[in-house]
Amino acid sequence: MNLDEYYGRRVLVDQPQWQETIPPTSVEVMPTMELHGQRVRCLRCGHETNRRLAALPNDEFYCPHCINLGRVSTLNKFYHVPEPNQFTVQRPVLTWTGQLSPLQEEAAVKVDQGLAARWYQLLWAVTGAGKTEMMFYGIAHALERGERLAVASPRVDVCLELYPRLEAAFQNTTMVLLHGRQELPYRYAQLTVCTTHQLLRFYHAFDNLIIDEVDAFPFAANDALLYASQQAIKEDGGCLYLTATPGPVLLRRVKRGELTVSYLPLRYHGHLLPRINLQLAPGWRRGLRRGHLPTSLVARLRRSLADGYRFLLFLPHVADLAAVEPLLRETLPGCSFATVHATDRHRLAKVQAMRDGKYDFLVTTTIMERGVTFPEIDVFVLGADEPIFSSSALVQIAGRAGRAVSRPTGTVCFWIATQCRRVRSAVRQVDFMNRKGRSLQQ
Repeated sequence: MNLDEYYGRRVLVDQPQWQETIPPTSVEVMPTMELHGQRVRCLRCGHETNRRLAALPNDEFYCPHCINLGRVSTLNKFYHVPEPNQFTVQRPVLTWTGQLSPLQEEAAVKVDQGLAARWYQLLWAVTGAGKTEMMFYGIAHALERGERLAVASPRVDVCLELYPRLEAAFQNTTMVLLHGRQELPYRYAQLTVCTTHQLLRFYHAFDNLIIDEVDAFPFAANDALLYASQQAIKEDGGCLYLTATPGPVLLRRVKRGELTVSYLPLRYHGHLLPRINLQLAPGWRRGLRRGHLPTSLVARLRRSLADGYRFLLFLPHVADLAAVEPLLRETLPGCSFATVHATDRHRLAKVQAMRDGKYDFLVTTTIMERGVTFPEIDVFVLGADEPIFSSSALVQIAGRAGRAVSRPTGTVCFWIATQCRRVRSAVRQVDFMNRKGRSLQQ
């Protein structure tokens, strides 16, 4: 067996193997489940389940909560080898030659200090601030110290976007990319890029863990992934959370002093975020069923097009795309656009066509709230008060505008049927960061 496959990991081994094979003395054989009265606790994801719901034949038990990673049960054991940090550091560690803005530099120094001290810290940076580049100095110094690091994100597409950037920035460092669709085998590496689900496979592995887009689904609402992130960090390790939209759990931890926090309220071009404008449209769904779009929405779309600006129009549900598309073709004749949603087979091609300037606008769902950048666009949301739009999603959507130096402003407008807390929270978050940004501009 290759011991390095077990370094800092909990590798699931089934009953015949762990009963018939004696592992080397350096390998710890660990239980997978704990029984507490009528409850069964999974030691991989931390969930507790009623014995009746977790029962297997012959008084054995399994965990139904993390079964998508392979069934873990009392028939299994974990093989684990404590992380030895067996790395050869090749210099230069940092091969990135870009430049940070003064504000990015200031935030990067704080990140570096936090990683060196192994703090639990939050970097609250507005969308489009350049969070990835601000990690580079801290990661480089940690790698030079011989630490093992992971950069994790809840979303596969973010990991796929991060990996080549980190690979280019740290060309002399061993790296591995891990996610559920990965076909390449696991290998031991000093820097791991992975989805937060993959952290369930690690145990006290990382000296520092960086979680990007920490507010994104599914991490933000998943106790198992929070448990996994804590288990993956060494007992004396640190964690850096990166987000533009911290949720209430993170903010409470900041208030309790469990997290240090750094702010970056301005984008790299030094401008404030476009402010969210609200428009009441109480009967827009009824009007849609009758074949009408809100008059104020149509007027706003026409104004953007007349001013020469493209836009994204977000709708709550996929079914709304089919209802709105013919109305837009009727009211905006001569415009070129497409609808996009998560299961659209041509999604990537349509996004690329928008990047290439072939469309005047896209009509989409929340699938495009993150990870896409189009220069000089406006952003509109119809039905922003519907439950599908969380406050963090709305901030991310608003953050699609104003990202280009050539047009650092842009118009952001939400049409709502009624006032709601999620929309108010999104407006407050943008205004809060803009107040901090103004203090830096003075």
